[in-house]
Amino acid sequence: MSAAQARRAAVAAQGFGGAVRRGRPSRRTMAAEVRRLGLLQLDSVNVAVRAHYAPLFSRLGPYDRDALDALAWPRTPAEARRRTMVEFWVHEASLLPVDDWPLFRWRMRDNATRHGRWLGTALDRRADLLDAILAAVGEHGPLEAGEVEKVLGDGGDRRARAYGGWWQRSDVKVACEHLFAVGELTTGTRRGFRRAYELPERVLPPEVHAREPARDESMRELIRRAARVQGVATEPDLRDHHRLPPGESQAAVAELVDAGELVPVQVEGWSAPAYRTPDLRLPRRVTGRALLAPFDPLIWFRARTLRLFDFHYRIGIYTPAEKRTHGYYVFPFLLDGRLVARVDLKADRAIGLLRVPGAFLEEGRDLPGESRVAAELAAELATMATWLDLEGVLVEGGGDLAPALGQAVKAQTDTDGGWT
Repeated sequence: MSAAQARRAAVAAQGFGGAVRRGRPSRRTMAAEVRRLGLLQLDSVNVAVRAHYAPLFSRLGPYDRDALDALAWPRTPAEARRRTMVEFWVHEASLLPVDDWPLFRWRMRDNATRHGRWLGTALDRRADLLDAILAAVGEHGPLEAGEVEKVLGDGGDRRARAYGGWWQRSDVKVACEHLFAVGELTTGTRRGFRRAYELPERVLPPEVHAREPARDESMRELIRRAARVQGVATEPDLRDHHRLPPGESQAAVAELVDAGELVPVQVEGWSAPAYRTPDLRLPRRVTGRALLAPFDPLIWFRARTLRLFDFHYRIGIYTPAEKRTHGYYVFPFLLDGRLVARVDLKADRAIGLLRVPGAFLEEGRDLPGESRVAAELAAELATMATWLDLEGVLVEGGGDLAPALGQAVKAQTDTDGGWT
């Protein structure tokens, strides 16, 4: 398989290059897309838009974020009956389809053996803390960690003993997160993006909560799903999608190859063997455009992004300001199956604008020219701004693409009216 074939197959499998996006997606369409992708990664950074919102916008176009929230974090009994997503540690903290929660029973059992220093310290202070939290949530849930502390009377000294550094977590918060990691608590809802803990049996349907798939069956199923959504992938690519243990991932891939469910393939320029499903679609052409958030599943595994697109990508948020090359929160721009540009974005709600502190054009053979990239990017930025309830787009001048992008935004303003 050529490198170009592999790239097009991967882009198409991720949900790009299909029908033109029309109309506002329904909740059913949104839930189906999450099932197809397998998960939405969560992240607390809200510079442009929270990480879990962006992948559906990239694939489906503007949609109702409140509707997605209702599918993940219902606040009424009616919404709870239509819930389709639940939280767990999958590819980092993630939303996944409710039915898939049992596929991670093995990880819950593994997590139960890893108390860690923080939990050990918390339990040293209060041996009955885990049972007390479960009882409090059982009686009053869903509860945030601070609410649990109030129920338990854990203010004063215990609250003051928060852990230092980045997290500043109290004993109760550490214990709640442990119970979440071992599957004894899950997220009932979120308030201001704060997790409110609930008992899984009150969130999951009984048949889902009771299901206990064998560990090796779960590994094979998760590899199957990763293979479908990645199109063409090496074993480390497949493993990374759900962050599987290397040895068990390798064994699952070998078993699926033996069963004919995965087909080995050599991709031009790839040093490691790759795999595809027998029914993989190999499009001759991929069209369309999309802005990709840093935690989009098409690009979250940086080694794969480099191999597929010849695109070296770092977000910027973990890099000191003086060492950043493209900005703080950088979105790659996908156009006709290639990553052709990247933009640093900030949703400045105080002034009502989607700011572009930097815009950068990729160089390479067969990539579209600057004027087309600028025009397509300006149109997609305008769509994003509208979706985020902002008044317009402000290109601030950093980066080699900024002048052309600024002109394209201005031309769009003159045509549409009302845009900055």
